[in-house]
Amino acid sequence: MSSDPTVPLEDSVVSVDGESAVLTRPPRSQWREVWDQFKSHKGALFGAVVFLLITAGVFVGPVIWRIDPQFLPQGRDFLTLRDTRPIYVALWDSGAKVNWAHPLGTDNLGRDMLARLMFGGRVSIAVGLTAMVLSLVLGTAVGVIAGYFKRLDGPLMRLTDLFLALPLLPLILVASLLFRDPLAAVFGTEGGIFILIVALIGITSWMQTARIVRGDVLALKEREFVLAAKSIGTRPGALITRHMLPNILSPIMVSATLGIASAIITESALSFLGFGFPPDFPTWGRLLNDGVDRLVSYPERSILPGILISLVVLSVNYLGDGLRDALDPRIRGR
Repeated sequence: MSSDPTVPLEDSVVSVDGESAVLTRPPRSQWREVWDQFKSHKGALFGAVVFLLITAGVFVGPVIWRIDPQFLPQGRDFLTLRDTRPIYVALWDSGAKVNWAHPLGTDNLGRDMLARLMFGGRVSIAVGLTAMVLSLVLGTAVGVIAGYFKRLDGPLMRLTDLFLALPLLPLILVASLLFRDPLAAVFGTEGGIFILIVALIGITSWMQTARIVRGDVLALKEREFVLAAKSIGTRPGALITRHMLPNILSPIMVSATLGIASAIITESALSFLGFGFPPDFPTWGRLLNDGVDRLVSYPERSILPGILISLVVLSVNYLGDGLRDALDPRIRGR
């Protein structure tokens, strides 16, 4: 090895017939550098692990824990199973009504809380992911078109400003009341409300992504590789998909992670206010709403779904911070 500081670390100097030769190792993959930067962000690793564990729990857990979250016990079983406490309450309250077959207790109708938390998490995360994809597609499309086509920049940005000026939560509540019954009649109660909530959240949350993407596209338009592609006759569609979209991947992925958290919070707020899924269809927001009436006697019914919502939102935010640092070459390695 050479001690000359001008020789790159990845190069090796060997002697061949009395002459020096430099053996250059292949360059490192860009995605390897992204992973190295990401794993150095402890908060991002924590967020990724927590989010994956919760997601795996709510989607794989029902395969192991086979209790129906909507099962209502009848007769004597109803009196035995209703209003049981989590088994950990027995550690400080020996007189608490617990049932070892239901480790997180049951609600006032005797339904298993663990099964309802897993089922509710599946619905809430599915709503968050689907709404995020919709808002991401809309925001990216509007941002790219506004940034690349100068004629459409003004109208699309004024449309974005209009959506930003709207009171979104009252608008979502009114739209939920107007379109709930027609969609439920076509797609069923749960399916219609799922489509309605996803559409409302996605249509009202694309504006920030559009602004970020537009700014990056405006900067990329003046770069040499884009001008060179234009000079050889590359069509706008191919120019956008081959040259621009790969270079704005970083803000898009960060917007995606933050969009999941925003969508889950919005869905939980709608369900908590009674404008989401029906009462017998558990989501984390609905479980929060159900636990309010008995918050003093059974605080865990609101605390447990609240903790899960907070953990998901916190982990997704940390994950977004780590992806931003890893995907941005200007700050990678700091």
